[in-house]
This record gives sequence, C-alpha cells and structure tokens, in this order.
Amino acid sequence: MTLSYLIRRLGAVLLVLVIVTFAVFAVTMILPGNAAVMILGEYGSPDQVAALERQLGLDRPWYTQYFAWVAGMLQGDLGTSLRLGMPVSKVVGDALWNSAVLAVTALVGVTIIAIPLGILAAVRRGTASDLGIGVLAYVGTAMPEFVTATVLLVLLAGPATGLFPAGGYVAPWESMSGYWAHVALPAITLGLVMTAHISRQVRSEMSDVLSSDYIRAARLKGLHERRVIRRHALPNSMAPAVAVISLDVGYLLGGIIVVEEIFAWPGLGRTLIYALENRDLPVIQAVTLVLAMVYALTNLISDIVIALLDPRVRYD
Repeated sequence: MTLSYLIRRLGAVLLVLVIVTFAVFAVTMILPGNAAVMILGEYGSPDQVAALERQLGLDRPWYTQYFAWVAGMLQGDLGTSLRLGMPVSKVVGDALWNSAVLAVTALVGVTIIAIPLGILAAVRRGTASDLGIGVLAYVGTAMPEFVTATVLLVLLAGPATGLFPAGGYVAPWESMSGYWAHVALPAITLGLVMTAHISRQVRSEMSDVLSSDYIRAARLKGLHERRVIRRHALPNSMAPAVAVISLDVGYLLGGIIVVEEIFAWPGLGRTLIYALENRDLPVIQAVTLVLAMVYALTNLISDIVIALLDPRVRYD
C-alpha cells in the first residue's frame, strides 16, 4: 500500500462527505412542515412564526443557510438544536458515544463468535455441525431486526422470565453489571445478522483455502492439522471476512436506528428519530453526516487491514 493511495482515498472520503452535506441539506430543506411552527405549536400567530424564522435564519435563501452551516461546521459549531435549545455538538456527541458503545459491543461479540463458527463449519464440511451452523446462519439472515428484538423481549424480558430489562441505558462506568444487563438484548439483535454473514463468508473462504495446493503441501510435510489451520489457512481466509465486516457496518448503522428505538437506547438512531419527528434540522443534518463519516472511514480502515493481512494485496 502506497502513500499516494492513502492520499487518494482520504481525498475520496472528503469528496463523499461534501456530497453528503449537499444531499443532507437538500433533503432537510424539502421536508414537509415548518420548524418554527413545530416549535411554537399550532397556536403560534403568523407574526410569531415569522419572527422565529428570522431569529433562526430560516427566512434566508437556501444557499446562504448551506454555506453558513458548512462554515460553522468547519469551526466545530454544528448549531443549536431547535427543539432542545442545546448545542448540537453536545446532543450528537452524547448520542454518538452511546451508539459507539453498543456497536463496539456487538462487533466484538460477533467477531468472537462468527469466525470460530465459520472455521468449524469449514473444517467439518458436510457434517452435522456444518449443517447446523448453516441453518442458524440462514435463520439469522432471514429475520429482520424488529422481529428479532420483539422475540427477545417476549422471551427474555417479559413478565414470565424477566431475565433482562426491556430497555434503557446504564453507562459502563456507573455499573458494569447494569451495563451488561441493558446492552445484552440490543447487542444480540444487531449481532445476529452479522454473525450469519461473517460465519458464512469465513466458511466459504476457508473451504477454498483448505482445498488449495499449499495446504496439501503443508499436510504432506507432516504438520499438525491445528498448525496448518492456524498458520496457513486462517490468515489467508481473513481478508474477505474483514471486507464483509466493513460492509456490515452499513447494516449496523441502519439497524441501530430500529434497535435503539425498540430498546430505548439513547444513541444516534433514537436521536435521529426524535429530530425527524420534531423537524429539528440541525440535529438531523449532524446525525446523518456523522453516520456517513463513520461508514466512509470504516471502508478505508478495512482496505488498510486487508492489505496488512494479505501481502498479495497491493493498492497502486
């Protein structure tokens, strides 16, 4: 991987973010309703609405509002929430941290579970273990997040069992046991589909690698099967899994909106739904931009990790 490639990719990320700012601003401008009317309520007089629009700058041309927003954003000022009256950076920053805690927990759990399942299915290809893992993967892929979340709530958080709380959030530094109790169900909901994707990808790639000539040569040298898998097969099977994980971040960002709303998790997804319901334009714009930035940077990081894992990969 060359420095010029990294510079080009960073330039592409910046270009994507610029395009996203245009798209996000355009969409928020054409949303139905009036932010000033929603703030004042249905009993606000036309004069009050007009005065609030002037105060918020909503009466200015769209391009003036856009460049003012971008200029403020470059200075670290994302504006003020129209509904909450708080700095958008504070609102989105807190929500981003909460979503990151949930997403990292789900990703770590998925990585620990999915990769060994894929390896086991490939090593025991055609056996009952392979069949069982494949069935679980297909079921996990077929179930939408809201169905999985509902089933988990009924089975594990209902009055019959009450093993987990039905919703809410406890910070890890406040109570570790409370955090794990609250994060378990949303993390399982997010991780089910990703576990299915990654395990199937690892199984497919590992099966191909185990059938390759250099694996047969390693076995003919008398190497132990565990060493063959750990030193030769696994490293050459991980690059596609990393690519799938990076693509699943897009699913994670979309699924987290539904999951956070169902489990009352105060993250970016729930904040975005609240902002859409109340037409809080600065918050909508900031959350959408953050989600796009996370996805773009994740794809860049995945390319770097793939190049480090597989020396055959060269980005020119």
